[in-house]
Amino acid sequence: MSLSKHVHPDKLIQESKDKHSGHTFHSLTGNDPGKWSHAYGGRYGTSSIPKYKIPSTGTDQDNVYRTIHDELCLDGSPLLNLASFVHTYLPEKAEKLVQENIYKNLIDQDEYPMTQVIHTRCVSMLADLWHAPSTHGAIGTATTGSSEAIQLGGLAMKRLWQQRRKDKGLSIHDPGPNIVMGANAQVALEKFARYFDVECRLVPISKESHYRLDPKKAMQYIDENTIGVFVILGSTYTGHYEPVKEMAELLDEYEKETGVSVPIHVDAASGGFVAPFATPKLVWDFKIPRVVSINTSGHKFGLSQVGVGWVVWRSKHFLPKDLIFELHYLGSIEYSFSLNFSRPAAPILAQYFMFLHLGFAGYRAVALQDLKNARTLSRALENSGYYDVLSDIHRPVSSSVVGDIKSTFANQEDIESYTPGLPVASFRFSEAYRTKYPDVKQKWIQTLLRSKGWIVPNYELAPDLNDIEILRVVVRETVSEVLIERLVTDIIDITESLTKADSPAHTLGVFAQGHGKRHELRRGTLDEDSGSKSSGTYAKQC
Repeated sequence: MSLSKHVHPDKLIQESKDKHSGHTFHSLTGNDPGKWSHAYGGRYGTSSIPKYKIPSTGTDQDNVYRTIHDELCLDGSPLLNLASFVHTYLPEKAEKLVQENIYKNLIDQDEYPMTQVIHTRCVSMLADLWHAPSTHGAIGTATTGSSEAIQLGGLAMKRLWQQRRKDKGLSIHDPGPNIVMGANAQVALEKFARYFDVECRLVPISKESHYRLDPKKAMQYIDENTIGVFVILGSTYTGHYEPVKEMAELLDEYEKETGVSVPIHVDAASGGFVAPFATPKLVWDFKIPRVVSINTSGHKFGLSQVGVGWVVWRSKHFLPKDLIFELHYLGSIEYSFSLNFSRPAAPILAQYFMFLHLGFAGYRAVALQDLKNARTLSRALENSGYYDVLSDIHRPVSSSVVGDIKSTFANQEDIESYTPGLPVASFRFSEAYRTKYPDVKQKWIQTLLRSKGWIVPNYELAPDLNDIEILRVVVRETVSEVLIERLVTDIIDITESLTKADSPAHTLGVFAQGHGKRHELRRGTLDEDSGSKSSGTYAKQC
């Protein structure tokens, strides 16, 4: 049993510091755990600052800045956070634009009319990019991210289903609405179902379905009460695109047989800014009549700052009027169809900046470079013999399941030669490695990479395959070729070190199993079992 289980940190700190009467102190440092005794304020005799309540008096801004700045240095580096899809870079002029408009509230349309005009332009640009029948007829809005956008897309489909049922004189409560999605769905999709009283029907995934929605299996879950199907353009697990066109064709056949029309909402949180530029021939968007709405995250491959998502409907017909609120506010009439009210305008302005700055050619260049680097990483991992790669972007289109990654192409940089998908590498120990070193735990790779600064998650796949753990790297614009080379070197070094029972890496890996969260992170959090049990949908950062 590890020593840490026998020692209470607060008690140790309390016993080790100078004693002060009338206070409770941290057991290791002797400090009052509810206060900072910060270095910079000590120069001027400034008193300690409380951590969990507003101080009775303020503190010099320079001291406050340095105190918070130094604490935040303990965070991981956004550049090396390969777990996240969220973009981490803005050009200098874009940052200046954000700073100039940081206090603007997007909802105040009368006060900031030009901001609202730019917002509308962005919606039109996305509608055009995704081939809406008419960019003038399409309707959409900015959101705080794809999670809110998904709620709006699902809610619109639910309202339309309810209206169809009412028009036929049928109940909307018995048996009630349901929505179909793959078990690989990000948790935001399941949240919609739970928050808005819709039965969530999760379609099991398999290796044969490329760890994503299988359209033929999905048809087994569809009936007259299905409000729609969530189809994901870029699974958060492995980066695979789900086959939107195939799903739509099966639903077309279903409608011919039954008369029941089931729409599709495409969750293109990441793929909405990759597929149109990298693989423009891929049919997944409003070119398919059954696709009624699409969401994306501007702060992912849209290359904007964090805090902006988008949802666009193919026409006003698919956004029920009772979801649009007419607001008589601050001297004008405004229209709102979002879950939030106030929201910062700056991320939308950053998005518009990037549209104008990069253009189609610029976004395409970024997407192609991301995919190229992701292919390099994937090939290197598989060629090492230590790992199997579950994502397929490095495989020829004709052999995306068990393809020979060493196949030669007329042009190896021709994106059309490869299986479409996000620039993601999902991988696990190869069968040969697991057989030879059964005592080595894959999660040790995550811990030991963190010691080198890399943040790479290790987690289970969706239900039916949740006995399989994978590591996943998201290759964003800032994950350059140089970083890929360094990452591969570190992964291989760590993997080989773990094979030696007396190596420092092996010892650290074993130690990491019992390494819990820092004491302060537990303050104010919910106890175990406070929430509902996970259904297996992806619930980590994305």
